[in-house]
Amino acid sequence: MKKKDIDIASLGARGNGQFDNSEILTAALTSLKEAGGGVLHVGQGVWRTGPLELFSHTTLLLDEGAVLSFIPEVERYKPVFTRWEGIICYGMHPLIFSSGQEQISITGKGSIYGSGEVWWDIYRKKRKTGQLSPMTTLEKELGALNVNYENQPSGGGGRNTQFLRPPIIQFYKCKDLLLDGIHLLNSPFWTLHPLFCDNIVIRNITITNPHDAPNTDGMDIDSCSNVLIEGCRVAVGDDGICLKSGSGEDGIRANQPTSAITIRNCTVEDGHGGIVIGSETAAGIFDVSVENCIFKGTDRGIRIKTRRGRGGQIRNLTFRNLTMENNLCPLTINMFYRCGAVLSDGFFSVNPMPSNPTTPSIRDISISGLKASGCRASAGFIAGLPEAPIENLSISGCEISTDESSLVSPDESEMYLGLPAVQSKSFRILNVKEPAFTGVTVLGPKEEFIYG
Repeated sequence: MKKKDIDIASLGARGNGQFDNSEILTAALTSLKEAGGGVLHVGQGVWRTGPLELFSHTTLLLDEGAVLSFIPEVERYKPVFTRWEGIICYGMHPLIFSSGQEQISITGKGSIYGSGEVWWDIYRKKRKTGQLSPMTTLEKELGALNVNYENQPSGGGGRNTQFLRPPIIQFYKCKDLLLDGIHLLNSPFWTLHPLFCDNIVIRNITITNPHDAPNTDGMDIDSCSNVLIEGCRVAVGDDGICLKSGSGEDGIRANQPTSAITIRNCTVEDGHGGIVIGSETAAGIFDVSVENCIFKGTDRGIRIKTRRGRGGQIRNLTFRNLTMENNLCPLTINMFYRCGAVLSDGFFSVNPMPSNPTTPSIRDISISGLKASGCRASAGFIAGLPEAPIENLSISGCEISTDESSLVSPDESEMYLGLPAVQSKSFRILNVKEPAFTGVTVLGPKEEFIYG
């Protein structure tokens, strides 16, 4: 069967920034599905639409000057089965969604616009008014589907309201995926979220969200394997390029790690972290290579975050030849991560606690050739758990300089709870078993390293 090539303009779609093309685009994608695949061609213009679903053997091709603009009417984004902040549940339909499909490409020089400002405003109002339970029809529908959601962990996105904002793109249990050249901007929530997927290439894409846009991670590679990310530019309001594998007992049950990940020649600006591991780590994250990347103005450069209750083994991570400028802290490994928890939860004791299946572990981390300048909070922050110290950590050939004129407190190096405050912008190390530092230069603070 010959695959189709459909230009949406030939179907009566209008790229005037006003017309609702939802029905036309949905019909075109269904036609491609029935034909066994093909190309949906989006030309120059602003093409408004509601949520879309992609099927196997389909290419979504966006010309330069093409903008696929999603209509921010919340009730359109009906529940789908997914994972939201590390927990398997129902969430709002992603703007672009694909479930159980293969050989899908989204390519070209055009843009996908998430209209996130409307979603962020709703989220902020809910926080400001102190909403603690579902209020709207869709939120109540999600609450009814997500039995016991009140007791599920969250990373700070607001699970208790069931306003489970969608990503721009989510692939669920898909394989053989390509994203090349496109620009994703103003996402309602996490921007690009492959989940339970295999064999992904993400190349030369740009992701842009305002620096203060809530929970707008750039990429969240979640329980996926065999992933290449290269030549991408990310500037967002939360973490830049993130690797995750589920949260706590729910992630342990799913038991699908993130593994065989290569990230190279990428630039991340703004946001809370450049390359980030966690904090959803339950099924494990391992065999990761990051090299030749630049992190400008991110709060942290390399960021590994987890805590008691999150679970998972983090191991065999290699970071080479990374350049960082004007970060709060260039390197953090934090097993006292605070977001989505409070001190009374019992996760933050500085004394050893009994180990159990939700106790995370970190080992076999190699960092070399890191160059960081203008670090405003500290030269580094590494804090393992007393019952699960970080093991086989090697840092070599690195140059780090702090900005001693900065008024930013060293306690802003990471988002942690339970640890005593420090005064120096030195490299802080706690609960690490025989760390190996070779040729590491720290310029600025009176003490290079603080242990404790």
